[in-house]
Amino acid sequence: MHNIRFNIRWKILIGYFLIICCLGAAILVVSNRISSLQTEIETMTTRDIEIHNLITNIRYNVVSMESSQRGFVITGNEIYLEPYNRGKAEWEANYNTLFQYLANDPSSRKNLEEVKITIQNWIKKAGEPTIAMRKSNDTQGIIEYFNEDEGKNDIDASRAQLETMRQNEITLTKNHILQLKNRNDMLVVSLYLMLVIISIIAFIIVTYVSGTIVKTIKDVVKTITDIASTGGDLSTRIKVNTRDEIKDLADATNSLLDNVNDQYWIQQKVAEIATMNQGCNDMKTLADSFLAKLAPMLGAAYGVFYIREGIGEQQRLVKTASYAAHGDNAGRESFRLGEGLIGQAAVDKRTFLLNTAPEHPVSLTSGLGKIEPKSFLIVPFEFEGKVTAVVEFASAESFTSQHLKLLEQIESHFGVAINNIDGRMEVVRLLSESQVLTEELQTQTEELQTQSEELQMQQEEMRMTTEHLEEQNLFAEQKTKELEKAKEELENYSEELKRSSQYKSNFLANMSHELRTPLNSILILSQMLAENENKTLTEQEKGYAEVINTSGNDLLALIDDILDLSKVEAGKVILTMDEVNISEIPQHMQLLFNPVAENKNIAFHVRLNADVPSLLYTDGQRLQQILKNLLSNAFKFTEKGSVTLSIQKADPHDVHKYMPAHLDNAVVAISVTDTGIGIPINKQQLIFEAFQQVDGETNRQYGGTGLGLSICNEFTKLLKGRIILESTPEKGSTFTLFVPSLPNMEKEQLVVLNQEVAASAEPLTEAPITVSAPDVIDYKVSDSADFEGSLFKGKKVLLVEDDSRNVFALVKALENKGIQVAVANNGKQCMQIIERQKDFDLVLMDIMMPIMDGYETMKAIRQDSDIKQTPIIALTAKAMKTDREKCLEAGASDYISKPLNMDQLFSLMRVWLTKQVGN
Repeated sequence: MHNIRFNIRWKILIGYFLIICCLGAAILVVSNRISSLQTEIETMTTRDIEIHNLITNIRYNVVSMESSQRGFVITGNEIYLEPYNRGKAEWEANYNTLFQYLANDPSSRKNLEEVKITIQNWIKKAGEPTIAMRKSNDTQGIIEYFNEDEGKNDIDASRAQLETMRQNEITLTKNHILQLKNRNDMLVVSLYLMLVIISIIAFIIVTYVSGTIVKTIKDVVKTITDIASTGGDLSTRIKVNTRDEIKDLADATNSLLDNVNDQYWIQQKVAEIATMNQGCNDMKTLADSFLAKLAPMLGAAYGVFYIREGIGEQQRLVKTASYAAHGDNAGRESFRLGEGLIGQAAVDKRTFLLNTAPEHPVSLTSGLGKIEPKSFLIVPFEFEGKVTAVVEFASAESFTSQHLKLLEQIESHFGVAINNIDGRMEVVRLLSESQVLTEELQTQTEELQTQSEELQMQQEEMRMTTEHLEEQNLFAEQKTKELEKAKEELENYSEELKRSSQYKSNFLANMSHELRTPLNSILILSQMLAENENKTLTEQEKGYAEVINTSGNDLLALIDDILDLSKVEAGKVILTMDEVNISEIPQHMQLLFNPVAENKNIAFHVRLNADVPSLLYTDGQRLQQILKNLLSNAFKFTEKGSVTLSIQKADPHDVHKYMPAHLDNAVVAISVTDTGIGIPINKQQLIFEAFQQVDGETNRQYGGTGLGLSICNEFTKLLKGRIILESTPEKGSTFTLFVPSLPNMEKEQLVVLNQEVAASAEPLTEAPITVSAPDVIDYKVSDSADFEGSLFKGKKVLLVEDDSRNVFALVKALENKGIQVAVANNGKQCMQIIERQKDFDLVLMDIMMPIMDGYETMKAIRQDSDIKQTPIIALTAKAMKTDREKCLEAGASDYISKPLNMDQLFSLMRVWLTKQVGN
């Protein structure tokens, strides 16, 4: 009975068991009550929500049938009958389900039956008769029915009845919730009462158990206090006779004392090793002392010390000392790094412990015989992350964890000692050399004595130099302050550059608008004069008009080039990466440049090698723009001979030389070769700068702005490619474009070339584009003048434009087609005209206008039910990247940028006017 006496755990467990029994009983009572409440809540929630949903569904079915019936009667479209038939089928199913839920409520069931009678009466008297009359096209009967509209009373009655039922159900739900709240309050009171009772029982149990534990704990505390008061005698141990957790505490304390005692032993041995290192002046002495001191501590019967020597690939671990070695061959003389466990320990910088070593060549030799070692320990020593030495120990017994901890403490300190000895030996070596030099100097004493005066003078000069250096130091400090000030000024200048870049971007966007607006009227009127439809101009005057039109288009191209270059400089260009079919490029380029070649009587050759990949993942639009500029330059500067476009797979040697970052990607080399004027070597880099050509004379002779190659160079950088130029003056030039396939790039991305500029620059304008709304039909219209005349003649167009020059040009062009044109100078006048006249076939809407701009005007037009279906074509000279979306969101049917191409404008007008006719 004495051996099975209850310990603290059992006492606490019994106490907990009693408390848990009380808690279990209370929990059973409470859980049954909670389960009952939860069941009632779930039943009430599910039933009431389902009833409310069914009432709402029936109401929705009735409204849906009424709306569908009216829609079908108005339109005659069978599609409107689908909600009617669906509602007719669903309301009866919802009714039957709701009727089952109200089985125990006679009053609600009576109200529900009245709803049923009302709905059936509406279907019989209103729904089915009107649908039948509409199917038989009995318009008079429908009109007579809706004059009386008997069914409206049934619909109103059904809505009122369903609402009354819904309110009654809400009242019942509130009553249920109030009852549940009262029950819940009683449950809370019961919980508090049980908590008080259980707390009293727990206090009694805790008081008893704690009384049985405190006495034993006091005995343990007294013993620990005695240990502490004996002056740190760690050999004293705690003795406890009880068989409980207090004894476990005593045993754990005794283990802690053993551990502290071990740590004290390790610290003591580390101090001995550190003391041993003092006085050692060479590596051999250090190694012998280390092995002699540490081997007995580890219980090792054998040891070898290897020191790291050499540099680079000649580094080896060379045996420097040994302990208890037997024979001349005890231990290898050296190891390469990574060779054997010694070399591997130096490479991995980790300790190896081998407790089994079968057939090991080393044996522990004594006077009585040989003993095979049982355990081997290999330890590397580091200094500043580099292994400087490796030591191996062998023992007849296994090395303990205490030995390993001792080595861990010694490693860092001993690495420093090795480095100090190595440095000391280097000092000794240098001292020896210094002594040799001293002997040599002694032979020169007489010469030095004759030079003593000169040395004194030199010392004086050195003193003066020192003073001069101090002055320079002060001067350097002053310069540092000046540099800090200059740095601050540079930062301010950088901010000013950012603002300047933003001002330039805004200026270019606004200038684009201002230039395109007058250019629009110039191009339209010059095109009308060149066409000479009225035959009122002479051939010479017609030629003048063509020159004006051509010059206007050249000016437009110049504006586009400047904007492209500005976008690149600002650091914001949208790349659209996709698969580009290489085989389509030759045909496209031939279509563009064959007329140019024929006009200049120059041969144009296109070569596509068979080894070219069929697809290239890049920005096809930017690639074609580069090729167009290169070919345009080739034709411009070639008076006779030929221009050749060659497409081939890039040579690996060229890829390695010019594009080493894309060795793993497919790279295509596209060359444009001409027999033109050629470019001198000193001008070959200059031509890639903006507004630069070979020289001023070339610029005057061949024309152009010098922007083409600059844009090509910048776009090539965006595509991760490169342009290589080979040219000989008077013989011709070859521009080779290397373009890599970049399948891992995102399909659409914003390429930022200059982060600082891009951070402050606003989005620049895009090149002029014409955008068609996604829902425009693909309708083929005949190009014959008769059809166009019949389509345009008599049509009424409202032109909203604030620029009088554009108004004059557009009105003349439209009236020549037989179109009746009304003009509004701003959005406000436009709305005033629409209030008086709503039979316009088309609206041409300028965006940038005073008082009321195009966006506001289009939104207002779309609010007018009489004219909201009229097509609107937006006209704008400020072709921002988001203008298309903004115009379509505001209500535009289509979008075209200025300066207007009248053929494109008439084409858009034909599409929308034809669509109007079709509707």
